[in-house]
Amino acid sequence: MNYCSVCGAKVSHKVPAGDSLPRHVCDACQTIHYRNPKLVVGAMPIWGDQVLLCRRAIEPRYGKWTLPAGFMENDESVAAAALRETLEEACARVALGDVSTMISLPHISQVHVFYRAELLDLDFAPGEETIELRLFREDEIPWDEIAFRTVQLTLEHYFADRREGQYRFRTLELEPRE
Repeated sequence: MNYCSVCGAKVSHKVPAGDSLPRHVCDACQTIHYRNPKLVVGAMPIWGDQVLLCRRAIEPRYGKWTLPAGFMENDESVAAAALRETLEEACARVALGDVSTMISLPHISQVHVFYRAELLDLDFAPGEETIELRLFREDEIPWDEIAFRTVQLTLEHYFADRREGQYRFRTLELEPRE
């Protein structure tokens, strides 16, 4: 950040009075500009013993499989973001269940949250960011073609919980791959 979004003056990167971390602070009006992590929110649409996956039509990870998810918008709840992303990417209607995973990725300043969700019907279709959709049983999932580690972990935990007959909420933190 080079300029203040309030007055247009230059900003400095410093620790403001009363704070403990460096921030972008306007040299003229003293506005503090906070930069916070982004929330990626999605759903794991379930139909019987199958999960609906989307094949990505956009970068990053074009052509790889993922759960319907994306960045949460301002003035939106986490649940509303999961429903919106599922509708946008899979044109699917779901009933949200409990949150399955919340995974922190501090190295890219993101938090990924995935809900378990029940597909309400089989009337779904690829959205603009999706090449194709498919329902997968656990043994059919193309594990080597999953787009993101957060999605893979969410799926692995879901299937493990299903085998145990008890679903748990998991919080994880991922370090960057070497």
